[in-house]
Amino acid sequence: MASIPNLLSVKSHLLVGPYKMNELPSYSLIAEPKLLFSDRDLSAVSGHPLDGLLNFGPYSDEITGNDLQSSIRIAAIYPERQYSVLKSLVNELNSSHQPLERKSYLRTFTGFKNIFKKDIYLLDESKCVSLPEQNFGVAGNSHTVLSELLVKAIRYINRWALEFDVLYIYLPDAWKNAFECKEENFDLHDFLKAVTASYSIPTQIIREGSATNYRCRCSVAWRLSIATFVKAGGIPWRLNSLDKDTAVIGLSYSQKQNLITNKQEFLTCCSQVFDSDGTGLEFIAYEADEYQIYGDNPFLSRFEMRRVMQRSAQLYASRHPHTKLRKIIVHKTTPFTNDEMEGCFDAFPNLQVELLQIKQNTPWKAIKIEAKKRVSGYPVNRGVFLQLGHNEALVWTQGVTKLDGKDFFKEGKGIPSPLHVHQFAGSGNWFEHCSIIMALTKMNWNHDSLYDRLPVTLSYASTLASTLKSLPKLSKRPYQFKYFM
Repeated sequence: MASIPNLLSVKSHLLVGPYKMNELPSYSLIAEPKLLFSDRDLSAVSGHPLDGLLNFGPYSDEITGNDLQSSIRIAAIYPERQYSVLKSLVNELNSSHQPLERKSYLRTFTGFKNIFKKDIYLLDESKCVSLPEQNFGVAGNSHTVLSELLVKAIRYINRWALEFDVLYIYLPDAWKNAFECKEENFDLHDFLKAVTASYSIPTQIIREGSATNYRCRCSVAWRLSIATFVKAGGIPWRLNSLDKDTAVIGLSYSQKQNLITNKQEFLTCCSQVFDSDGTGLEFIAYEADEYQIYGDNPFLSRFEMRRVMQRSAQLYASRHPHTKLRKIIVHKTTPFTNDEMEGCFDAFPNLQVELLQIKQNTPWKAIKIEAKKRVSGYPVNRGVFLQLGHNEALVWTQGVTKLDGKDFFKEGKGIPSPLHVHQFAGSGNWFEHCSIIMALTKMNWNHDSLYDRLPVTLSYASTLASTLKSLPKLSKRPYQFKYFM
């Protein structure tokens, strides 16, 4: 592939390379996917997640038999004499805030109870844990000291785990020298997620710069509220677009290396199953025995791929005992080998199987040509896709979309690159594949944005792969994803 990015005019469909120009098929456009905010009212839909929450409330609020508590109780671990910081932060969630940034997208935050229909409060100081003051002004073993302090605090607070729903851990900027150690491949965030997951404690890491001191309190309130609501067991929205007899699997791998020999010790295979409505509340992880490494990427044997797919099917069946699947779609970032494809076919002999590699680093760019052959002031529309061949397509998950009847470009500047999708197996059409990818870019419950660049099958996979490295031992039972968000 040429090092010069290829340019594509989405009006003339011309691929411009350094040596030749080829005519390409016409592009197509996928409308902005809709989200559903009610289990009973199918008209409670919106393409804008914040509008949907304001107009209809969260999806799980109307689920029959919903066991989410009427109040969300927050416990906290924090530096000594910093309880008031978290108290003020939680109180802010009960207040109204006007946007100071992203004003064309962000909506007024009208208070947690008004939006999510639940009270939220911080437990009394006697039920929280303060850490002694520490000086982490220099490197060395500071990360070890802080991590040991936090583990002790987590063990202690776990004694009354039934009395809270989410644990906030406040990390001030003064401790930033202890947040990572590159020599030991240590990341405090991933370490804490792994530890609290082992105790089944949903955790929200609170950073001083991005939470307590961030200028736009409206942004903080939306992001923190959505994340807290999900970690407490709530469902803010679901997709309103996929076939009910289709499931999508996101496949990822986590490799651990021996820090002394710099050789790989073992491979953790992770599979997350997303329902037809885009939710993937659980995932499985286990250490693979049969695999090969090509370049920097691992590839499973036929046996291992069959095993992970069969376990994925069991996970889906346990959640949907009365639903009969017709189609399984598998997303991963690397190619499928022949062994991996055969393993998938072995696991699903009676289902339609679609195997898609989704690459985000591509040499393609696009420009939008308006009337009179002028270059538009905006990039191409989000949702544009075009087929390169019988088994390859480009889909732009970033770009201009309509918001309140006006052009909205989330990224604000730059020329977005498309995702390059390679179909290794299956007979599904490209409109269907790209529509599903587009829809799954709206299912990240860990922020307040209109969409991500990647579908959650891949964005969540990177989160899991990072955190799984810090897990000392893998459970045979499925993990709830809320512990890793």
